[in-house]
Amino acid sequence: MPDIPDGETVEIQGSARLPYILKNSGGVYSCTCPAWRNQSIGIERRTCKHLRNYRGEQAETVRIGTALPARPEGRESESSNAPPLLLAHTWTNDVDLSGWWMSEKLDGVRAYWDGKQFLSRQGNLYHAPDWFLEKLPPIPLDGELWLDRKAFQRTVSIVRRQDKSDLWREISYVVFDAPGLAAEFEERLELLRDTVAASRIKHLQLLTQEQCRDTQHLREELARIEAFGGEGLMLRQPGSRYEVGRSTTLLKVKTFHDAEARVLEHLPGEGRHKGRLGALAVELPDGTKFSVGTGLSDAERNNPPPVGSVITFRYQELSDRGVPRFPSYVRIRRDADLPLLANTSSETTSTSSTVSTRDEPAQQPTNTVSQTISTNSTPTPTGTTMRRYYEFIEGNSAKFWEITVQENTCNVRYGKLNTNGQSQTKTFADHATALKHAEKLIGEKTGKGYRECVTK
Repeated sequence: MPDIPDGETVEIQGSARLPYILKNSGGVYSCTCPAWRNQSIGIERRTCKHLRNYRGEQAETVRIGTALPARPEGRESESSNAPPLLLAHTWTNDVDLSGWWMSEKLDGVRAYWDGKQFLSRQGNLYHAPDWFLEKLPPIPLDGELWLDRKAFQRTVSIVRRQDKSDLWREISYVVFDAPGLAAEFEERLELLRDTVAASRIKHLQLLTQEQCRDTQHLREELARIEAFGGEGLMLRQPGSRYEVGRSTTLLKVKTFHDAEARVLEHLPGEGRHKGRLGALAVELPDGTKFSVGTGLSDAERNNPPPVGSVITFRYQELSDRGVPRFPSYVRIRRDADLPLLANTSSETTSTSSTVSTRDEPAQQPTNTVSQTISTNSTPTPTGTTMRRYYEFIEGNSAKFWEITVQENTCNVRYGKLNTNGQSQTKTFADHATALKHAEKLIGEKTGKGYRECVTK
């Protein structure tokens, strides 16, 4: 039977008008058909009739380890293979964290080392090269496969490959717990120190832990980590044991940001909110649309902010596409000038970062997601600037592509990774035309396999 060389594609005519595209990317086979695309299992375990017809039943059976057609699996079926991990709750200002063990919350890929192999939270195998595995200690470890801050998308693109690529030389396994030791955290930490020191493996590292002195110390460390582009902090209760599942002995602390958005529509509620507001459909100054459904009191759901009004909401971070993650309603902005909001520049847009403290009561309503610490945050994107960054990594090819729209100009920068590349700039009649051109180029790049990443 034929096969697809690494990095190449094959067209197969299916039931649709246009042919489906089969692709091999580092041993991960994909198809553009809905049957392959809509499966909820890991991409390396998916198959479909088009792949089986082209590569043959035997080849696909060997690859995915089953003679049955792959079917979408729900959380329940995936969780049966999941490793026994300790999961965190979010700190909500209800616990004094003095004396707790404090470390950076890494923006890598969570990986459980069972002594022989790496497993994801869902129990999927990470295909690390033999040289990466051979000297790792034969005991269970909990950690993250990590590249760098703000490099999550690239990390994922490397560790999900099946070809045991040499790109793994960029990855480190940063450990922060020893699940196999039935002891208090301090004893587990000592075991980790001894284990990492004895291994003398460059890509095996121990995450730095220090005890939190007080709220001020927490505040300063959070600001320091975020200034470097870090995601936040993790706090472990002293004397705690390793538990399976979510535990209040492990808490994550992140800064939340405030921003403004215009209300476009009232979305109807369901369940206990049936017959009243379920969520607010809103729009950012740059045109990004999303909904805000948490943080609203019963009174506000019965009498919501009117369409056209401006609200303040709180969010954790922006997605790669600029959409606020975990948005929560704070208040209506009765003093907002709507035309001014729509034309605010990135230099004048005001946001504030927030994390609550026990000794400084928050000034925000108590029904919001978090309360306050004063730091600087990245301004909300505006209607005058748009910037997107993509990478393409396959076989020996490693390229980047970046597009920026500023006013009525569109600039494209591209080239090999870790180089400055080259640039091209075009000028258009207005901002809207420049954006339309940018979206067309983005569609072409994503169609060729480029993946959007957080800019490094």
